[in-house]
Amino acid sequence: MKQLKVRSNALRRDGVNVFSMSRLAWIAALPLVMSACSVAPGMKMQGTATLPITSATEQAPAEQLPVPMTEVTLSSIDEIRSEAERRSDESASALLGRSQAYTIGVGDVLQITVWDHPELAAALGSQPPANARVYDPPPGFIVDDTGYLRFPFVGNIRVEGMKVDEVQHKLAAELGKSFHDPQVTVRVASYRAKQVYVDGEVRTAGAQSINDIPTTLYDAISHAGGFSPAADQSRITLTRNGRSYDINFTGMLQRGLNPSNIMLRPGDLIRVSAREENGVFVLGEVTKPVTALPLRNGQLTLSDALSQAGSINSATADAAQLYVIRGLGKDARVFHLDAASPVSMILANRFELQPKDIVYVDGNGLVRFSRVLSLLLPGINAGLTAGLVTK
Repeated sequence: MKQLKVRSNALRRDGVNVFSMSRLAWIAALPLVMSACSVAPGMKMQGTATLPITSATEQAPAEQLPVPMTEVTLSSIDEIRSEAERRSDESASALLGRSQAYTIGVGDVLQITVWDHPELAAALGSQPPANARVYDPPPGFIVDDTGYLRFPFVGNIRVEGMKVDEVQHKLAAELGKSFHDPQVTVRVASYRAKQVYVDGEVRTAGAQSINDIPTTLYDAISHAGGFSPAADQSRITLTRNGRSYDINFTGMLQRGLNPSNIMLRPGDLIRVSAREENGVFVLGEVTKPVTALPLRNGQLTLSDALSQAGSINSATADAAQLYVIRGLGKDARVFHLDAASPVSMILANRFELQPKDIVYVDGNGLVRFSRVLSLLLPGINAGLTAGLVTK
């Protein structure tokens, strides 16, 4: 009996020691837990945002670039939308203009007829071979790479850069030196000198020849078979003479501007972007982080993006801390929306996102606390286990 009592007292002391050790471990870890809440794992937006310009070294502190933060309100939304429309209209206005008459270029094939002069009837120019291919030129006089063509009784005559009626008058004047009042007719049998190029999300990409009928932006897209299902109709880039112009096709139609008023010029390159190129990244406390894609008309609002991400995670998100990060470097901006109230979805439905925007939903305090504990508990348990083992 005495031995059993001694053993019971020993176990009771060990239990007390274990309990005391556990309690002391928690008390010692509490300051760590509280301080770790400020450096909880994961991303967190602060009241003021900065971008690092240089990395910190022992010799000099890191330089920071302040990033302006704008509250999402009705007035700020209207301001952003007006600025975007202004830039789009400026780009389109630079491309508007009157059509110009076609001028002959290298590679064009001309048919030249001199009436009432049988001796010139045989002047047909080059003829296609017997086994002619689709891309072989039709019968006629081909403008060579120096801009000249050769005609009987006239010799070499420069026609590059001239209009059809100008070539006709020039040939009549030259033939008038050998014939009395020659009647000359000139027409372009094949337009091969000038093209525009349509690339990207259209049904039939490739080169399109420019002829005597002025080609507009709308014509070029129509001749390419129209937009493909993956096209972003608000992101069309026209490159001309080394400069690129951004065209919002659907935006022009919505504001009553006709894309047919944009006249194309030889060498223009038109590229229609794909919707997947202009996605928006939705991160943070959402049901499913995702790259949200714009609609076919190119529009994507903040509510659309959240819907594609399965909405805000009500269990882990701090809906009052919803941010949109836009731009790079010195042009970066941050927009903040307090989405705690359902009424804020009216603002989210009107806030239009831009390609490569980042939508970030911050986590709530409970989530951050649990993440801190998940990092600290393994170390605490390891310490308790070590204490028991040494005992």
